[in-house]
Amino acid sequence: MKVRFPSQAGAFYARSKETLKKQVEDCFLHRFGPKEIPSVNENGPRKIVSLMCPHAGYAYSGPVAANAYFQMAKDGKIDSAVILGPNHTGIGSGISIMTEGVWRMPLNDVEIDFELARKIQHASKYIDVDDTAHSREHSIEVQLPFLQYIYGKSFRFVPICMMMQDLESSRDVGEAIVESISGRNVITIASTDLTHYESEKVANSKDRMAIDAVLELDDEKLQSVIESSNITMCGYGPASVAIYVAKKLGAEKTSLLSYKTSGDITGDFSSVVGYAAIAIAKE
Repeated sequence: MKVRFPSQAGAFYARSKETLKKQVEDCFLHRFGPKEIPSVNENGPRKIVSLMCPHAGYAYSGPVAANAYFQMAKDGKIDSAVILGPNHTGIGSGISIMTEGVWRMPLNDVEIDFELARKIQHASKYIDVDDTAHSREHSIEVQLPFLQYIYGKSFRFVPICMMMQDLESSRDVGEAIVESISGRNVITIASTDLTHYESEKVANSKDRMAIDAVLELDDEKLQSVIESSNITMCGYGPASVAIYVAKKLGAEKTSLLSYKTSGDITGDFSSVVGYAAIAIAKE
């Protein structure tokens, strides 16, 4: 079986199983988190279609991400998660998917949903099967320990790494996902941070524009404000996909669960990175 080993264990999150478990719990209990350990609602309504979560080191963005995963646990069990992240490394195809194997994480192995991944890839004009794009990329990897903490081994996932993030490509990926998950219990997760390395005041202003576009479920507006206002949101493509999927599946209820910056953690507001957790759900 093909095995993808972690590239960020010991960096973005803890390397050992027990330390990582405590680190995730600390994110849930943090003053910027939900302040409560989640428990899965076995008979949950499963109304959340898409989530947007940050992907920095857990010390910085983990508590913000925890707010999204706390709501996910309350919403019920999933079978699979399609996790989309930006390509920070420049390695691999424009839009890259892995369709087989496992990701060997400190908490346990996570199996790729082969059938779903192949369906998505075949339904898209732009997605290539390319494992190399995932070899050192952190944006998808850092989401997995939260999912593992909540669901253990009871879920599979599909990783999609986006170097191409324009509107046409994002909508193509979104449509491929919509076609492929019909009748299945699947959630779409967009992994992205917001403004990078600007002052708190500037970051707050720019991030509000991007957040508003997501909350309005307007992928075209999101792409427009990213370009016109020079917002350094690294995963605007994954966020655009999450919006598209949610709208196509009839989800209209948006919730900003948390917004913070690295300055809220470090106390240095001169150069920050913005983090937001957003849920898009059916009524």
